[in-house]
Amino acid sequence: MVDTETYTVEAPNGDVEEIELPAGLVDVFTEQGESPTVVVGDLLIQSFAQQAHGVVHHSQGETPADLEALNEKMEALFEERFGVSLGEAMGHSH
Repeated sequence: MVDTETYTVEAPNGDVEEIELPAGLVDVFTEQGESPTVVVGDLLIQSFAQQAHGVVHHSQGETPADLEALNEKMEALFEERFGVSLGEAMGHSH
């Protein structure tokens, strides 16, 4: 049986969510000298960027302007964190 380890995410309003992951899974994605917490943060940024991209660029119908603005900001945050655009990282752009 695999143990778990817990990471905590806190919202600006103080809400807290604990996320359990299999112990050692984060280490699979961690480069030498990198903090496991940074890796979890990286994966959160990647996931939100991909999901926002999908909603804005691959959904049926017209996208509300506020979602387009959120996606643009998320793409900028992605590029700031990783040093490459989301389009470059995903191998496709619009």
